[in-house]
Amino acid sequence: MILNAANAVGPGRSGRNEGGGALAKWYAIWTRSHSEELVADQLSAKSLAVFLPKITVWSRRGGVRHPIRVPMFPGYVFLNAAVDKKIYLQVIQSRGVVRLLGERWDCLSAISDSEIEALQMLANSGLAVTPHSYLREGQRVRITAGPLKGVDGLLVENRSERGILVLSVDLLQRSVAVQIDCTWVAAA
Repeated sequence: MILNAANAVGPGRSGRNEGGGALAKWYAIWTRSHSEELVADQLSAKSLAVFLPKITVWSRRGGVRHPIRVPMFPGYVFLNAAVDKKIYLQVIQSRGVVRLLGERWDCLSAISDSEIEALQMLANSGLAVTPHSYLREGQRVRITAGPLKGVDGLLVENRSERGILVLSVDLLQRSVAVQIDCTWVAAA
């Protein structure tokens, strides 16, 4: 069951919805390997709103290549709920669940609605999606392909497939920048 933004009840000033209950937030559930579908099915059966984004990849079985659907984020399922102790226990006691991400049941790490909405739009778009390493601006990276293969530097700007890599000489305290293809970059 995926929540629809048109059916959502807006929050009041107290951080609670108009029905008086706590406001639902998105949380990440860490699952055992290859148990994402099992966890999503169990939680949906308990009337909890879950989101399991999938992508299509090519698989080779018996020498024949064919497309299969796999989780976009292996090992994770997203939950939209106002988590109290009862819901926390329902989730944690489901087969295949390792834990909800956060410190304790009452201090879970929420995911922003805008990030989940972007993932939902991407999952429903039909576009070809491929996994990519998580890169932040300012992170040390290594070029994995192309004419600069093996070079380490600092990723200064990361726009779609183009980025700016800064190479520095610490002793001279000087740097140079080059525009690169971000598909050639991996975390150093």
